[in-house]
Amino acid sequence: MGVLTALAILASLIVVHEAGHFFAATWQGIRVSGFSVGFGPVLLQRQRRGVQFALRAIPLGGFVSFPDDDEDSPFPANDPDLLRNRPLPQRALVIAAGVIANLLLAWAVLLAQGAVVGIPAGFSATPGVLVAGVQPGQAAAASGLQPGDRILAVDGRDLGGGQSAVAALVESVKGAPDQTLRLQAERAGNSLELRLTPADLGGIGRIGAQLQPSGSETFRPARSPLEVLRHANRDFTALTRRTVEGFVSLVTHFGETASQVSGPVKIVEMGASLARQGGSSLFLYTALISINLAVLNALPLPLLDGGQFLLLLIEGLRGRPLPERFQMAFMQSGFVFLVGLSLVLIVRDTSQLQAVQQLLSR
Repeated sequence: MGVLTALAILASLIVVHEAGHFFAATWQGIRVSGFSVGFGPVLLQRQRRGVQFALRAIPLGGFVSFPDDDEDSPFPANDPDLLRNRPLPQRALVIAAGVIANLLLAWAVLLAQGAVVGIPAGFSATPGVLVAGVQPGQAAAASGLQPGDRILAVDGRDLGGGQSAVAALVESVKGAPDQTLRLQAERAGNSLELRLTPADLGGIGRIGAQLQPSGSETFRPARSPLEVLRHANRDFTALTRRTVEGFVSLVTHFGETASQVSGPVKIVEMGASLARQGGSSLFLYTALISINLAVLNALPLPLLDGGQFLLLLIEGLRGRPLPERFQMAFMQSGFVFLVGLSLVLIVRDTSQLQAVQQLLSR
């Protein structure tokens, strides 16, 4: 059920994104010929008011198509309701509407979290440090640590609980490059002992794991709708800022951050884990992925909304569109890049799934 919930959330985010493009076009009277979730062969379709609504086989996104792209379009080339014949501001709104829709959805989800779950009232800590994620090929993975493990003690010293436990574990790791640490941990209610040898990076120990306090956040009912609004605005701003900073860091420090990029398989795995936990986790997951989808699509890359917006900006500066062959080359290069990257991430993330690793180790 956790996997199905995560898949349903991702599908909903894609539908919302494409619906932004669709409604921005139809609201302005621009002709639309198709609304697709996924790419490739059509699995299900329905024709309504001249628009083909389709579910396709490859669930890596979606698209809204226009008669402009159809060589057999029944509309004349000078039809004023074709997208390419509309003024630049109207076309810009259609392109930007997907990003806007995802940002609005994230904000609405955070509002719903405050109204339904409540306002955070503190953290109820339990002993130990929770391992939230493990990077493949790093010291934590080599020691046998897995996401969901709870580290209780290091070299016989109890870590305690809360943020101080995380700080104590981090200090122990930093101060022990190339030295073996004995960990007492708990996995699914079972105790285990592991040996962890942090890597030496400039004299500082590193293990390649995401650590967080063990426990759960507590919530209280909102005192007023205004408090819900303020809290949603604050969380939305913080999540958006961190997401943008993450993409900037990926560009400026690619070598150090490339391994942290997650594909659709990893995103579904994370969502499934949060779905099993319940509570407010799914609200935050939905908002975070929606914001990431918005920022990703705003990048000036071929096939993405940002790439389309870049072509529109160049057209506005030149006073006429770029030659068709340049636009086609730009889009085709983007298709090869994005599909290739998606396949690499899918293969990598699938190989790191616990069930797959257990199967390969037999």
